[in-house]
Amino acid sequence: MTDEQSLRRLSLWWETLPDELVTADRPALDGTETADVVIIGGGYTGLWTAYYLAMHDPKLRVVVLEAEVAGFGASGRNGGWCSSHFPPSLEKMAASSTREAAIAMQKAMHATVHEVGDVAQREGIECDWKLGGGVTLARTPLQLEHAQADVAHMKSWGFDEYPLLSADEARARVGATNVLGGVYEPYIAAINPAKLVRGLAMAVERRGVVIHENSRVTSFGPGVARTANGEVRARYVVRATEGYTAQLPGQSRTLVPVYSLMLATEPLPEEFWNEVGLANRETFTDFRHVIIYGQRTADNRFAFGGRGAQYHLNSNIDPRQERNDEIHRDIWARLVDLFPAVADFRVTHTWGGPLGIPRDWFSSVGLDTSTGMGWSGGYVGDGVGTANLGGRTLADLILGRDSELTRLPWVNHQSPKWEPEPLRWAGVRTGNFVMASADRVENRKGKDSIRARAFKSLIGG
Repeated sequence: MTDEQSLRRLSLWWETLPDELVTADRPALDGTETADVVIIGGGYTGLWTAYYLAMHDPKLRVVVLEAEVAGFGASGRNGGWCSSHFPPSLEKMAASSTREAAIAMQKAMHATVHEVGDVAQREGIECDWKLGGGVTLARTPLQLEHAQADVAHMKSWGFDEYPLLSADEARARVGATNVLGGVYEPYIAAINPAKLVRGLAMAVERRGVVIHENSRVTSFGPGVARTANGEVRARYVVRATEGYTAQLPGQSRTLVPVYSLMLATEPLPEEFWNEVGLANRETFTDFRHVIIYGQRTADNRFAFGGRGAQYHLNSNIDPRQERNDEIHRDIWARLVDLFPAVADFRVTHTWGGPLGIPRDWFSSVGLDTSTGMGWSGGYVGDGVGTANLGGRTLADLILGRDSELTRLPWVNHQSPKWEPEPLRWAGVRTGNFVMASADRVENRKGKDSIRARAFKSLIGG
């Protein structure tokens, strides 16, 4: 059982939670229960699924089993971007279905951002929501070419909402160094993700959903999910475990857990923000390959993170991997490079956690109606919005509702299994190395890395 002090150390977001959101008392499963639907995992995916099931059919008995506490994983530790990003490219989605289906998927992701905000408002979830959009900065001539190509690419698919920003326009929004331009994305909201997930847990309970925390599932299959102290028997069993999926029996090759790490500064003075901008709390990143992501929090901190933490053999997940001094120093150096004046201020929080990556980088949601087994996941770090769409879709699938959501191209997509170890370890680490070296090569030579282009083509990015 995780105590309150330990929970508050999980991330900046957890530390800022009001007491009533941290201390909600949810008993562990003890004995045998029956339900219509049992959901394994109390993060965004599981809770959104429960929310829409209860909303559409209040008579259903829905039980959520969470190994730790609701929002313990990436849902309470991520970068706080509720975005319309979806991992596979439009071309990859079209290849698996049709061009029209790929466009429908992107439009559904656009609508999802607004849906999350609407539910938060309707349920009284105070999650520091700010729909300020996001800016992807171009800070080298090559990155500016990528920005121009991205805008042209989206226009070719009929999406004109992504304007190319001039250097002055980009700097007016994000006052970083070496800005040559950028792309503005309107469908991104900055949030406090822990406030959203813990508030959502309370919202589903108000609708009659039962949440058992500290109830780690030890085995599951058609009609049943078991813990050390009991079991839930249900017609439908939903896996909603994302980065922790590999810890479930029989799921070691379904999703690879890869760590993303973050830091937060102390609150920064108004004169600092007068220079840096982010007046609408725009999220920000740039066009490098090793992803960075940041936001201005509601209490005027930087919350900033990056990929690059290594994958660990046998999909190992260990709390000691959530804080890595070397990687956190590197993340700090990237933030200082963007905003040199931040070097005069303190880092107050460091944290991290695993996210889930499918073998083909293609998120999926689905239901086997013959067995009642459902799932949603593989969000590759873009789960705040996608999990909501997954929850709505699962609810429609379980309830037999033929809807626009159930016809989207990610529904019942089957990603191939990851390779056995040590091939899995070698492959993931090679991908990390290729992306990191590509940034160095492109900065030095000013032209695209052939290896990075080949790797992105391989995964459909």
